[in-house]
Amino acid sequence: MQNKGANFWLMGICVVMFVLQLVIPGFTEALLMNKFALPEVWRFVTAIFLHGGFSHLLLNMFAMLMFGMMLEHTIGTKKYLLVFFLTGILANIISYPFYDSALGASGAIFGLIGAMVMLKPGVTIWAFGMPMPLFIAGILWAFVDIIGVFVPSGVGNIAHLSGMGLGLILGAKYRNWAMREERKPRVELDERYVQSWENANL
Repeated sequence: MQNKGANFWLMGICVVMFVLQLVIPGFTEALLMNKFALPEVWRFVTAIFLHGGFSHLLLNMFAMLMFGMMLEHTIGTKKYLLVFFLTGILANIISYPFYDSALGASGAIFGLIGAMVMLKPGVTIWAFGMPMPLFIAGILWAFVDIIGVFVPSGVGNIAHLSGMGLGLILGAKYRNWAMREERKPRVELDERYVQSWENANL
């Protein structure tokens, strides 16, 4: 499937939002996920596009560049957007009771990773300072986040795990859908035969 570039648009939104965070006082506080998120439900969405600093933004944009492009090319733009927003929003909702405040695209990015683990588990990526299959990297990232749940460090480990789990579910769904499509019988007719039949019978 052709890459339509939605991933780059989402990356661009993150960058623009980060600039607005820097120049508009109170912008971050008005849109991040905090105790006001339950009545102000838009925070579950807007928090995805906010970041806590340049290094946070840079790390997430690198991950989106790598996994987002790969996933959009694999399943198409519409399904990619569904994975990104569904995993990002639900990861925020699931992790909401556990954090006083949270922001960043990490939940959605781990959703992209989870989907790719199901769709392309054997693709080689560079992680933890070495090349490895994606499914191995996914296991290691999940293990690190599980430890992080019990050793808090200010990282949204629960959002990461929630996003990855939801991504695995969606990835399995799309993998099964693709396998069913491949099994469908395809009837191909020679165009010249069809034309000659039409000329003889119509």
